[in-house]
Amino acid sequence: MPSIRSRPHIRNRFVLIGDIALVVVSVLGSFALRLDVSELPYYFPAVVLMSVVALLIKIPVYFFFGLYRRLWIYASTGELRVITVAVTSASALVSGVMLLLIAAGRVLPGMPRSALGIDWLLSLVLIGGSRFALRILAEQSMASRPNRKGRRVLIVGAGDAGALVARELQKSPQLNLVPAGFLDDDPAKQKHSIYGVTVVGAINDLSSAIDLYRVNEVVIAIPSAPGKLVRAINDICRIKGVASRTIPGIYELIGGKVSVNRLREVDITDLLRREPVRVNDEAVGAALAGKRVLVTGAGGSIGRELCRQIARREPSELVLLGHGENSVFETLLELKQDYPTLSLSPVIADIRNIERLMQVFARWQPQIVFHAAAHKHVSLMEANIAEAVSNNVVGTRNVVQAALRQNVERFVLISTDKAVRPSSIYGATKRLAEMIVLDAAQSAAQAFSVVRFGNVLGSRGSIIPIFKSQIASGGPVTITHPDMYRFFMTIPEAVYLVLQAASMEAGGETFVLNMGEPVRILDLAEDLIRLSGLEPYRDIEISYTGIRAGEKLTEELWDEGTPLTQTLHPDIFRLGIDASPSGLDLSQAIERLETLSHANDVNAIIALIHELIPNSSIHEASQPDVASII
Repeated sequence: MPSIRSRPHIRNRFVLIGDIALVVVSVLGSFALRLDVSELPYYFPAVVLMSVVALLIKIPVYFFFGLYRRLWIYASTGELRVITVAVTSASALVSGVMLLLIAAGRVLPGMPRSALGIDWLLSLVLIGGSRFALRILAEQSMASRPNRKGRRVLIVGAGDAGALVARELQKSPQLNLVPAGFLDDDPAKQKHSIYGVTVVGAINDLSSAIDLYRVNEVVIAIPSAPGKLVRAINDICRIKGVASRTIPGIYELIGGKVSVNRLREVDITDLLRREPVRVNDEAVGAALAGKRVLVTGAGGSIGRELCRQIARREPSELVLLGHGENSVFETLLELKQDYPTLSLSPVIADIRNIERLMQVFARWQPQIVFHAAAHKHVSLMEANIAEAVSNNVVGTRNVVQAALRQNVERFVLISTDKAVRPSSIYGATKRLAEMIVLDAAQSAAQAFSVVRFGNVLGSRGSIIPIFKSQIASGGPVTITHPDMYRFFMTIPEAVYLVLQAASMEAGGETFVLNMGEPVRILDLAEDLIRLSGLEPYRDIEISYTGIRAGEKLTEELWDEGTPLTQTLHPDIFRLGIDASPSGLDLSQAIERLETLSHANDVNAIIALIHELIPNSSIHEASQPDVASII
């Protein structure tokens, strides 16, 4: 029984047999088109000779260009280019041999040389036409299948992504989805058809189009659609009782492709995403391509996305450093599957172990380091102050020292808006981490910088997974305060902008990302409940638990009065010199904090942090119970 792998070769044997016949037909046709019918018998020996030469040359050349290793039912413009190059190369070789034979007197001297050019044109038409005929026949076969009773899908967006979605639906009858039409705001596309699917109106016509075309599902096929548009479409679908799905946003698709496999239900990240601005993407590639890159916290939400987007820029090696073996292993598996040729090195290490870090940096000698490892849960760190200092402050110092010893070219610290006038231990430790990096940049004149942004949607342990779990269990959804606001950004967008900032760093900068308008947590909870097909306050209750230790009602991205300047990217800003007003020696203070964290002397830790960050408002809290932490 032949293996599955061999079947394409069996089908291509028939293509090979067809090509042998077409090569002969092309030669005969070139003479027939050039000569009178009465002259053909006279040139028959030349026809035979040229046919033999063509068969001996063209078929091997076609093999060389892979014309017998392709599934032609999926032929596209890429295959057309290959066919053109293959046929042209083969015809050029045949022409060269025939001209040599004519010059040597082995062919009738009166043979029309223009037949060689005609043979090239005929070969192009016959070889190319035969292959695309296979695709046309396959498409007609799929179109004739009895699948027209599937769920009717209205595609919002008739651009490249929408066209690809329509094509994929047509080619995947097992999905039981039938494109019913497009909606697009471009007047030039109205009433036109794409792959046989008509643009039936503008996006504002969604409500009426759902009724008119008996739509069962709506697919939003606009990767660059801002959250406002996605929200409006999703609200109409919810009112109409129609399912809605979307392709991921543009930052999720960077380096990927659009297909029905990427379709998913609309989620909260789609409702809050902003219209993307992509500037100087080449600079990111130039900064990372061919470099040895190390990412700390590679198993975390931000660290893993950093690894994904760095991998697309073709570094020479990517080192995945993390403390949790399972999360690092999951990151490694994903990257191995998506980038099988990329050199990946998983490293399990604790950033608090300076000797181990020195060994790692000496072994892999990274040129670029992204430091994303940190304890980040605000309430949990309030209950574990010494641990927060040990990991976020001492760990950052260790990574910086290892990077300085190996003369790392670029170093980027991932920071947070909670580092601004910190009211929590977590925020204070991240502010100290910023100070360590900026101090190293200044003293060593290295390209070390900080990128600061707010909350990211969907990260592990963040508010979104907690809300989803509460909704799944029937509620209530718990919120600390009805007037609490936070800045939010999707993980892919935040990481994309981090890489943009890293490509423009000179050293000693603090970059702040444009987080847009702050979002009220209550609105976020209500949106999530509706996305779950339920109604807030009717199906799911919302209750308030009170502000927890270390929390603010609103966050800031920089200290008031600190100068802020625009960079080359409209969503990235550069803070002015943000030196600590403390008169303490930073390195000695960090060593003192290390000693205090080992001794778990919480009172002394807080007192020293107050000296280092005078505008902080942290305080020693009593050990919070579990309810106050989550």
